[in-house]
Amino acid sequence: MNIFNKNFRNKKIIVTGHTGFKGSWLTLWLTLLKAKVLGISKNIPTKPSHYQSINLSRKIKNVKLDLKDLDKLKKIFKSYKPDFIFHLAAQSLVNKSYQSPIDTWQTNTIGTINVLESIRQLKKPCVAIIITSDKSYKNLEISRGYHEDDLLGGYDPYSASKASAELAINSYLKSFYLSQNKKIKLGIARAGNVIGGGDWSQNRIVPDCIKAWSSSKSVVIRNQKSTRPWQHVLEALSGYLILAIKLKHSPKLNGEAFNFGPNNNVIKNVKSLISTMQNDLGKIKIKKNKKNIFFESKLLKLNSNKAKKILKWKCILNFNETIKMTVLWYKNFYKTKENIYKFSKQQILKYERIFLLNLK
Repeated sequence: MNIFNKNFRNKKIIVTGHTGFKGSWLTLWLTLLKAKVLGISKNIPTKPSHYQSINLSRKIKNVKLDLKDLDKLKKIFKSYKPDFIFHLAAQSLVNKSYQSPIDTWQTNTIGTINVLESIRQLKKPCVAIIITSDKSYKNLEISRGYHEDDLLGGYDPYSASKASAELAINSYLKSFYLSQNKKIKLGIARAGNVIGGGDWSQNRIVPDCIKAWSSSKSVVIRNQKSTRPWQHVLEALSGYLILAIKLKHSPKLNGEAFNFGPNNNVIKNVKSLISTMQNDLGKIKIKKNKKNIFFESKLLKLNSNKAKKILKWKCILNFNETIKMTVLWYKNFYKTKENIYKFSKQQILKYERIFLLNLK
């Protein structure tokens, strides 16, 4: 029995945002580890979706709920008595945050506060991993990569709301968890720009390219020179899982934040990303957008040395492997049409096997 099975098998786990891209992959992984998952989400954010394509609703308990409903949320947490909590629910799109700033702040900041308040009432040991964002950092375009103790405070409503959520997390930690409820252990996770099969979010470069490719249309590109820490979704999720395990057994990690970003050789610009995707997909038609009126950072990079040193975690996929794994999923979805659940399961099991070999 490996470290994942040993720690999550038969455990009661709450995942918020389980119908989203990252949430559905995490939930699937946990079900493969024989965990008892309860998912909380207000809707299925995209159509199609990874969540629906693998029929995940049949394998877990589902609760349709907006995290802004504190009373109902507290009742669910109190009744389920989770061993672990992974909080992923968010309004996660920068462009949408400009269009709907109030909803973004309410979802990302107030929603997180409500989760923290619901956790506070628990009477049994519980490990909670709160996922924020690489965009939580005050964007100074630092080439060395952001460290966990760098300044927080994003420019756009999405980034700022995530930074604000971190202030709330630290407040709850110091005000309640470290003094009043020591059974709760809390960890903060910040990942890079995750990509992978099953993401159909709007205004994200990989889904936009896939939609254009699948319909023989042009993809609109805002800035081909923008550089991001691209990483496969399973790389980030492995970090969340390892953090939860280490936090369970190491009280001194309580309240610590960790970056889970890719290696430097995976930090490429948008032009390189599209070019590499075309190696497996064929030509993708590109149309430049000259009307992007909103601010977007040109350089975003994480330093993950803390996770490597303390958690012994590291990314195991290079840039080409990351892109190939992503493209193969979409090619299967649109062309080969092999069973999507089976295909996603195979990708997780293959990744897990390689990850565990590198963890030793």
